[in-house]
Amino acid sequence: MTRFAVAGIQMKVSAIQSNVEMMKLKLDITMNLYPWVQMVVFSELCGYGPLLHTAQEFPGEFEAEMQAMAVKYGIWLLPGSVFEKRGEEIYNTATVINPQGEIVSRYSKMFPFYPYEEGVSPGHEYCIFDVPDVGRFGVSICYDMWFPETIRTLTVMGAEVILHPTLTGTIDRDAELSICRAMATVNQCYMFDVNGLDTGGSGRSLICGPDGRVIYQAENNEEIIPIELDLENVRRSREFGVLRLGQPLKSFRDHMGDFSIYWPNAERPYLDSLGPLIKPGRMDTLAELKQRETQMLQTHEDSYVFKGMTKWFKNS
Repeated sequence: MTRFAVAGIQMKVSAIQSNVEMMKLKLDITMNLYPWVQMVVFSELCGYGPLLHTAQEFPGEFEAEMQAMAVKYGIWLLPGSVFEKRGEEIYNTATVINPQGEIVSRYSKMFPFYPYEEGVSPGHEYCIFDVPDVGRFGVSICYDMWFPETIRTLTVMGAEVILHPTLTGTIDRDAELSICRAMATVNQCYMFDVNGLDTGGSGRSLICGPDGRVIYQAENNEEIIPIELDLENVRRSREFGVLRLGQPLKSFRDHMGDFSIYWPNAERPYLDSLGPLIKPGRMDTLAELKQRETQMLQTHEDSYVFKGMTKWFKNS
């Protein structure tokens, strides 16, 4: 059996002052209580909160302090993410640090939570890294998980555990939890989803196994979540199937198909018809609704969906 102990830290995150000293204190407490832990994961934007003015260049002070903590306890450390200033752009970036304090990898969130995470540029490179004699780990951040291609790509690259810092304080947390379980199941991997509290999220961090079952779900309070993972469970699932049933990764390999929607120059008329990626506004009157419906009909005269809308408006 290949066992590896990971602790998630679900803590309060302030948007008006640095949380770095509290992160260090939480690390001290975690390693005092659970010295057997080998890796620690914090939530998204835990270091300085969710405001863009905290963006800093890498390498910088935050990484240096976290590197020192990794060396202090001889652990792997994923200290959530912080806003990274890179030229004229800002990215939401997580750093992976090994027990020697070396930066193994950095990952910039591929899918910022548009249209709400304004001013943040998307990353374009996947992040996987190997823990020697243990297995392969991948990193994704919050909204990335809503796009199944991201987790599937990490697993095709060999990831057996997905470390997933999150900042979710919105009413769609239930949907996100179901997505987390689904991603663990269809990719036959561990999902280690760590959310924050206060301005850092609404808690309910979730750890799922490769069969999609919940190993642990936190509540809405500060928690240290030490979990010993057995990566042999991933390997057996991928060899014999989820609960000895479906073998989705093998089926994906053997019947990958065309998937022409992903071609760079493919036409996607329905997606193009959905309109711009903007925050929903108010539409207070039936007249405004009818005006919008008319405009859509001019572009999509053959759409049964819009014809149905027309019938509804005429009867209103």
